[in-house]
Amino acid sequence: MNDLSLAPLDQSQQLAHFCKASSDSLRLMILRVLASDSFGVQELCTIFSIKQSAMSHHLKVLAQAGLVERRREGNSIFYRRSEPASRAQLQRLQRQLFVEVDALSINAEVSQGIERVRCERSQRSQLFFNQNINNFREQQDLIADYQQYSDSVRQMLSSLPLSAHGCVVEVGPGAGEFLSELSPRFEQVIALDNSKVMLEQARDFADSNKLSNITFIHGDTSDARQQQLRADCVVMNMVLHHTPSPADIFRDVASIMQPGASLLITELCHHDQEWARDACGDLWLGFEPSDLDTWATAVGLHDGQNVYLALRNGFRIQVRQFYKPTDATGTRCPLNANE
Repeated sequence: MNDLSLAPLDQSQQLAHFCKASSDSLRLMILRVLASDSFGVQELCTIFSIKQSAMSHHLKVLAQAGLVERRREGNSIFYRRSEPASRAQLQRLQRQLFVEVDALSINAEVSQGIERVRCERSQRSQLFFNQNINNFREQQDLIADYQQYSDSVRQMLSSLPLSAHGCVVEVGPGAGEFLSELSPRFEQVIALDNSKVMLEQARDFADSNKLSNITFIHGDTSDARQQQLRADCVVMNMVLHHTPSPADIFRDVASIMQPGASLLITELCHHDQEWARDACGDLWLGFEPSDLDTWATAVGLHDGQNVYLALRNGFRIQVRQFYKPTDATGTRCPLNANE
């Protein structure tokens, strides 16, 4: 059944909502800002320096047109861009609108607003780790004990065609346990963390276990990108839900990955247990697998192996592998010379 068989009023109403939503320059810029990140109403008010009532009105118009959708994070509501509409005519319009919107430049004031919001998120996360360094492991274990997912990550790592002479970057090594898995497998291991206290804990673990090939860097993935690090593998265990902008993490990580390199991510699936924010310092209540797929695809990474684990406390964990292709066809060439 094609679009001509739809009720004319229904189709015209949808088209009218679409045209109304896309006829305002501020709403177009809101769509631009939501291209790769989710923001709450108050955060968008900060970014655009407008009152909440005005922002709520613009979001309502965009939602009626199917251009944005609401994402519940516990007791909070975040907005993000919607997937293209299911009906062919609006789907074409929406895709083309997003192409044009993404070509728009973000002015300095809006860019500074985005940076303020992300800095606030980052500061909340770092403050939690700084204040809970002595009992972080116990609080984290309320959600997912390291032992509950480490075997799956280890097995996935072992199955990959990675060179023992390569370099691996672990983003957010936490207490450092997984460094003992990485150190024997790679010639160089880089532990990257934006929390000094957590990095020191990882360093103590490495020293006590005589792991001598590890370089510790205080910073985040944007620092790794700016320093032009080059990695054959990147590992992130239970990190993304603590980061201000997961999409930016994917962008940064993809930029330091060598052709053929793998990204291993252990992360919570989306859940509604709000207490995790206060108990574990979580900024996000997990993610849908499709979220990770979208962010990876946007930076040229391809989906690889996937493992999903159900925990007895109601949480689910996704262990995901993404890789950077080595040629235009998306083929991944082996890194091992003898393979």
